[in-house]
Amino acid sequence: MIYVCVPVHNEANTVGLVLWKVRQVFTAFQREYQIIACDDASTDASAEVLASYARVLPLTVIKHRSRLGYARSLEELLRLALQRTDRPKRDCAITLHADFVHAPETMEEMVKRLESGADLVVAEQYREQGRRSWPERWARQWAPRLLRVGGGVKDSISGFTALRLIVLRQATRGGDAALLTTEGWAANAELLARLGAHARRIEVVPSAARYDLKQRPSRSSPWQQLLGAWRSRDLISAARKGSATLLVLALLTAAQALLAQDTICTGKIVSAHPASAVPFPVGERLSFGARYGIFSVGSAAMEVMGIDTVHGVETVHIRFRITGGALWYHLDQTIESWVGRYDFHSRRYSSIQDERGHHRENRYEIYPDSGYYREVGRDTTFATVLEPLDDAAFLYWIRTVPLEVGKKYEYARYFRPDRNPVIIEVLGRERVSVAGKKWQAIVVRPKIPQGRGIFAEKSETHIWLSDDPQRIVLAIQSNFSFGQVTLKLKDYVVPGVTRP
Repeated sequence: MIYVCVPVHNEANTVGLVLWKVRQVFTAFQREYQIIACDDASTDASAEVLASYARVLPLTVIKHRSRLGYARSLEELLRLALQRTDRPKRDCAITLHADFVHAPETMEEMVKRLESGADLVVAEQYREQGRRSWPERWARQWAPRLLRVGGGVKDSISGFTALRLIVLRQATRGGDAALLTTEGWAANAELLARLGAHARRIEVVPSAARYDLKQRPSRSSPWQQLLGAWRSRDLISAARKGSATLLVLALLTAAQALLAQDTICTGKIVSAHPASAVPFPVGERLSFGARYGIFSVGSAAMEVMGIDTVHGVETVHIRFRITGGALWYHLDQTIESWVGRYDFHSRRYSSIQDERGHHRENRYEIYPDSGYYREVGRDTTFATVLEPLDDAAFLYWIRTVPLEVGKKYEYARYFRPDRNPVIIEVLGRERVSVAGKKWQAIVVRPKIPQGRGIFAEKSETHIWLSDDPQRIVLAIQSNFSFGQVTLKLKDYVVPGVTRP
């Protein structure tokens, strides 16, 4: 997860464009992200702009009733990101200004550097676009020389930083004591000095300073900023020198730290994979014949297609397809799901259906860590549940959960919250003959309130699962518009399992 931290004070003219640019960056460079903005008692329309974007983006807004300043706002944002993460070695935060001086497209390269092993990445802004007064240029040039933070960083006051959250956690172990005690440019340098004490590797990337897009004059004079840098130089120097001892210790234990660090910013595993939450092997295929009464009306198949990467996460691609018909009726439906290999959470869902000459197609991108989903082709995002599943994923997930005869289970896991809970009733055990043998089966009745397809409440679907560790789907019975259709297993292939 990437937490983009945006302090805001009277930035109504630019903050919306900055947020939308963040969305474009992480749509093209697919990573799960959240935006956290702090409205520091703005007196313009910043609050209204943030509220409107919060309806369509994964955006959380913190509101200050009275102005607390840049440093307090920035620290609050970073601490909230640290509070939200449950994987600080993997997740990261990026500090981004709302006035468009920071170029959001630089974030892609910053994240790549973190993924390559850096703990702290600084975007240095020596390449300027747009005009500024000579005092502003002079102060901007000299302030970093007063506030040296080491680690190869020359532009210590840019404020455009990406950091692994484990570094922030180590820097704030002192409890509730303030992390930042300075203000303005000096606060940016202080943040780097304090984080640098715990960063094993610091890198810099070039980034343009977009003063041509800035819509307001600076709030403080360059001389005030330069005077603040002069007064803060001893504090920054002390933090920098204090970091030297810690850095030596960090380097001495770097090998152990690398082994302990299980993941990086994208969620890819560095050392060893945890046990897979999806126990079904690639290549598993269940083939069914479809019958309407005594008539054969089509076929169906459930298949584990392969391993893909979606939104930077390793996923298992599964598919269920049914095709057939008789006389006036024809149905061809394919539902596909991409579920996290190590958490069994849906990341992508697709449903394509041709029925009686009508074509319907829906595709969804699901972001469990960000807590939202969106339909492809629409910009609006909607909240999702903590551990989302879709229709195709449920067909497989139901094979992994304990099922006790006579019990009724409810799960709030459907990715569209308004259709929860998913209800599973365990009706009993039966002996069935399919695929050339007799099986002991568990019979379940799943339903999704207000859902569509085979799990719709009106479909009255029953599923027969083999009462063994494989939990193979033996039969599915469901109501269609013209009557009841039963899918019976004809053949199955489960790699690694010998058929009797």
